[in-house]
Amino acid sequence: MNWMQIDRIVKQALIEDLGHRDITTDNLIPPDHQSQGVFYVKQEGVVAGIHVAERVFWLLDPDIVFTVLKDDGELVLEGEQIARVSGKTRTLLTGERVALNFLQHMSGIATKTHDLVDRVRHFPVKVVDTRKTTPGLRILEKYAVRVGGGHNHRFGLFDGVLIKDNHIRAAGGITEAIETIKRNTHHLSRIEVEVEDLGQLREALAAGADVILLDNMDPEMMKEAVRITGGRAILEASGGITLENLVEVAKTGVDLISMGSLTHSAAALDISFDIISLR
Repeated sequence: MNWMQIDRIVKQALIEDLGHRDITTDNLIPPDHQSQGVFYVKQEGVVAGIHVAERVFWLLDPDIVFTVLKDDGELVLEGEQIARVSGKTRTLLTGERVALNFLQHMSGIATKTHDLVDRVRHFPVKVVDTRKTTPGLRILEKYAVRVGGGHNHRFGLFDGVLIKDNHIRAAGGITEAIETIKRNTHHLSRIEVEVEDLGQLREALAAGADVILLDNMDPEMMKEAVRITGGRAILEASGGITLENLVEVAKTGVDLISMGSLTHSAAALDISFDIISLR
């Protein structure tokens, strides 16, 4: 991860939560009071964001000691400790909620991704994310997908060509859109186009699409799309994919399954922080 970007996100979260001061902690705890606290999970899951949590405390106080017990990507069981932090009690209390917010959210994404990837592990298919992310947190959420064993789709509008339905309408058709993109992008750019039926699939193949997104197709149509394509393009299944039909989609032979739910609706992993010793 780019830690300059991460620090900017963490600083903004601290500014949002802290404002000009922690009115409770500053009026309750002496400045020189020292403590140790522990993060622990209250349900099974995959850890993600442990070093982001560390940055929360480090940005508040560089003298803080943060000990990682379970690193990103590790599967943890209910009750297991994942990190300890020692230093000024004020720092621990001021940073705990922001640290937990990052940890719980990112670990929730990693846990959900891990579950879905595990369900299709016997098929030659990759589970990938989308751009359906929380504004400002995309770098963290896409990292959490990777930690959970998934793969990233394009990061943003700038790093991959994806011609969607509205592009096609505006450009005058699939062939026109692909031909125009080929003229206006460099030779290293791969072109992905979204199609809704087998007729559009054939047109995209004939126009030279490198990747084809099968939008909201049922599994039977996906199977036929795989047969028609015959390996001439990468096929991505997207839209309407759920826990219940994931395996059926994987069986069709598509190369990628993209799911916005990896990031936009993953439940937070239940993680707590407790002060365990004072000095």
